[in-house]
Amino acid sequence: MIIKILLTIVFLAVMVAVGVYSRKQANSVDGFVLGGRSVGPWLTAFAYGTSYFSAVVFVGYAGQFGWKYGLSSTWIGVGNAVIGSLLAWLVLGRRTKLMTQHIESRTMPDFFGTRYDSQRLRVVASVIAFVFLIPYTAGVYKGISTLFEMGFGIPYEYCVILMAVLTAVYVILGGYKATAMNDFIQGIIMLFGIVVVIMAVLNVQGGLMAAVEKMAALPADTADTAEGVAANGGFASWLGPDPWGLLGVVILTSLGTWGLPQMVGKFYSITDESAIRRGTVISTVFALIVAGGCYFLGGFGRLFGTPPVLPNGRLAFDSIVPSMLVTLPDAIIALVVLLVLSASMSTLASLVLTSSSTMTLDLIYRDKKSLPGEVQEGSIDDEVAEHVERRKVVIMRVLIVFFIAISLLIALNPPTFIAQLMGISWGALAGAFLAPFVLGLYWRGVTTASVWACFLWGVGITVVNMLVGNPINPINCGAIAMVGGFPVVWLVSMFTPKMNRQRVEQIWQFEPAPRR
Repeated sequence: MIIKILLTIVFLAVMVAVGVYSRKQANSVDGFVLGGRSVGPWLTAFAYGTSYFSAVVFVGYAGQFGWKYGLSSTWIGVGNAVIGSLLAWLVLGRRTKLMTQHIESRTMPDFFGTRYDSQRLRVVASVIAFVFLIPYTAGVYKGISTLFEMGFGIPYEYCVILMAVLTAVYVILGGYKATAMNDFIQGIIMLFGIVVVIMAVLNVQGGLMAAVEKMAALPADTADTAEGVAANGGFASWLGPDPWGLLGVVILTSLGTWGLPQMVGKFYSITDESAIRRGTVISTVFALIVAGGCYFLGGFGRLFGTPPVLPNGRLAFDSIVPSMLVTLPDAIIALVVLLVLSASMSTLASLVLTSSSTMTLDLIYRDKKSLPGEVQEGSIDDEVAEHVERRKVVIMRVLIVFFIAISLLIALNPPTFIAQLMGISWGALAGAFLAPFVLGLYWRGVTTASVWACFLWGVGITVVNMLVGNPINPINCGAIAMVGGFPVVWLVSMFTPKMNRQRVEQIWQFEPAPRR
């Protein structure tokens, strides 16, 4: 216990120290939100990866989907690396950096407002982002506190409050630069920790081959398969007992990152195109090790006994991974605690920073920007501008506290499993934002009306499904919302008025000559 406490104190002290060190670079809006758009490839890649993977993955998803799909759940991690990291960087990285810098966009709602020439779009997008990032944040709190309670024996409520306070401290002090620097430190811990934990867990089962043989000997539970069909050995097969259900999870957790404000925002802040190329490789390798490792580990969950049953008769999936780790040596448990702390605090920092900046810049202050070639409508002197910048940063810091407080209330009374919290959040956000953002980077023909239609589609299908009792699993519903957004935007754009041609041309001036 002394080792665990000392390591945790040192870890938390380093996080706060980085916040103090970075505070001088967080006095302007660009510095606080984007790190001055000068963050290098290593910091950006690790910031992307650590924001992607948190206790939601390690505790919630790895446990629940490892139990449902066995070793085939590893494909989720592979999908996260290939689709959620590699393809995301290749398709979005360069064009997001260039276009957002050209139109001076700082947030995703700001992008929608400027790209589609609609301040109302900007306001609605900011409200959607703020509302639906809350359940995701609550899921992260729940995951980190469940494991923290296992490692230290501290009541869940105290763990949640402690993590919220510490995350708020270093984000408020140092903004995005502090978050990115801490993400790099936390990412190193995650890489090292997941490898050690997998080796320790497999050792308990007699090694890799012995553990796989035990999994192959398990009969598939008919209650865990979509069609209710038992298949002996299914939990050790390549595609598992329910391939279609597995595909839905891969789509949600991989493609979803393309439309999440806290993920796409990483491309806004990277230094240049060469940094994007290096960041692509770093981010993909990071995702393959961390996400692949988490789901591979969770795939052996059935070898450690059946989890407790909740009052509603369902299995407590969030307790599966903690039950796998509770018998490990204290030194390994200490490493696990740091691993989950690292994963979760980085994600929390990214979420609260995204939410506060979105509300401040896109709802409270909605500066009308002029594109290249347009006439600037009035101006203010430098002293007034500097005062306004400082005021915006103060409001963002206040909203960070507000956002954390709301998320805490949900985390202290969680309505469902971690995986379902994330499914609702990702489904609504990516269902609304993914298609108009991606198509808006590449296709000049996207209309403003089609963006409204996609917002209604993504939020509507997620909320209606939730209100009627989730007849469609929230995970599958989220995947449907994301993929369905593309035909919605395309079809509505075909039959609605096009944007002003001159404005579209002004926006597209960001596009450089083709590279040789």
